[in-house]
Amino acid sequence: MPRFAANLSMMFNEVPFLDRFDAAAKAGFTAVEFLFPYDHPAEAVGERLRKNGLTQALFNLPPGNWEAGEKGFAALPARFDDLKRSLDTALPYAKATGVKRVHLMAGIANRSEPKAVEAFYKSVAVAAEFFAPHGLDVVIEPINPRNVPGYFLNDFLFARDLIVELKIPNLKLQFDIYHCQIIHGDVTMRLREMMPVIGHIQIASIPSRNEPDGEELNYPFLFAELDRLGYGGFVGCEYNPRGKTTDGLGWFKPYAGVKP
Repeated sequence: MPRFAANLSMMFNEVPFLDRFDAAAKAGFTAVEFLFPYDHPAEAVGERLRKNGLTQALFNLPPGNWEAGEKGFAALPARFDDLKRSLDTALPYAKATGVKRVHLMAGIANRSEPKAVEAFYKSVAVAAEFFAPHGLDVVIEPINPRNVPGYFLNDFLFARDLIVELKIPNLKLQFDIYHCQIIHGDVTMRLREMMPVIGHIQIASIPSRNEPDGEELNYPFLFAELDRLGYGGFVGCEYNPRGKTTDGLGWFKPYAGVKP
């Protein structure tokens, strides 16, 4: 049975960020993820996790100026120093939360530019090497061009091939089913093909990015497929609730309380 992690950047927005840990635990989640914790002290985030008996499944490395449209800088040759600083910024949060995987964002860049590709390969290798002694995986996530136009990593096949080519043990694929369906379709076959390199999975309805309870995909089938494939990682609920978060958790009831 899949182990679901509530995404606290998108869910339980009815309460302040630190209170969302309490809300997620009360709703039956045993794990959480979020985009960025950096507006709050690492110790405060860790304390909320411990208080509620929650496992931290994932968070993103610093993306640069998010409000200005930056989405990371791993594929930006001129921002390599920023990339290295972001690793140092994230490490105290990794230690405080006990997270086992962090997401390295590629940034807005043209994948047809050789220098961008070279920068991305270099950044991925450096990030993985940095976190390996701390027992952390680095995951990379293809993001669809409808939600983030111009994002460098917008192809699951490119990401898979890079991971296979580099052969870095703690480098994995973040497989967001929502993004995969928009970019490629044929989600089930791609899960089967890419499962050996997958380190984290995320979900949302398509096309609205709401609760995974309708629209294009049959999520009960996909959840069962993850079991058939032997996936033992987390499934992050990276969706926008249609209304109050708890009102849309009918789909989650059969899975509530599943321990990490």
